[in-house]
Amino acid sequence: MVDVRGVHKSFGALKVLRGVDLTVRAGEVTALLGPSGSGKSTLLRVINHLEKVNRGWISIDGELIGYRRSGDRLYELRERDILRQRTHIGFVFQHFHLFPHLTVLDNVVEAPVAALRRPRKEAVATAERLLARVGLADKAGAYPRQLSGGQQQRVAIARALAIEPKVLLFDEPTSALDPELVGEVLDVIKDLARSGTTMVIVTHEIGFAREVADTVVFLDGGVVVEQGPPGAVLDAPRHERTRAFLSKVL
Repeated sequence: MVDVRGVHKSFGALKVLRGVDLTVRAGEVTALLGPSGSGKSTLLRVINHLEKVNRGWISIDGELIGYRRSGDRLYELRERDILRQRTHIGFVFQHFHLFPHLTVLDNVVEAPVAALRRPRKEAVATAERLLARVGLADKAGAYPRQLSGGQQQRVAIARALAIEPKVLLFDEPTSALDPELVGEVLDVIKDLARSGTTMVIVTHEIGFAREVADTVVFLDGGVVVEQGPPGAVLDAPRHERTRAFLSKVL
């Protein structure tokens, strides 16, 4: 479903990604682990083409993201074509990014109506179903400021699901939450994993990664140091850098 090949990304002289390869199969969950500054969040942002790659390419379901190929060269797509591609990629941010002037229901309805041109009645029915799925059916008329952080993040997940994405990206979805609210968000993501949603999740929740991920990827210094099933990477890491990281967080 997601194919990342030889991706490099720099910000000026700072090299953040240095030749990353990653494959995410349909229906599977990939957890990205690593210290701050290792390139995890940047990797998510280049998958969604929120950041342009300097080298390499990314495809989702066989379609190049952000570019078209002509011979051996890649040419960036027009903005409207990039926006069309993003309707296949759900993104859940660390800090929710809900529209404060819209109700919970309208936050979820906005993208299907504005970007996908769906009839509002259809979008509302979908939004109500998704809000029920994340346990917030009774909050449809509330505004983000009236919700807890955990509730806001669950709305953000419903909003991302409303476009029926091929893949769902999570950038540290619980790191901005108070500890007692983390569980309610993780429970929703676990339910998505059980239903076969393709997901790439940046997380520091090692126990959660062990439980839901099909593949754990450890990044450091902009490269993939180690990847494999959770039992292999988390319980018997082969690389010293992975072992050193896990010794500090477990």
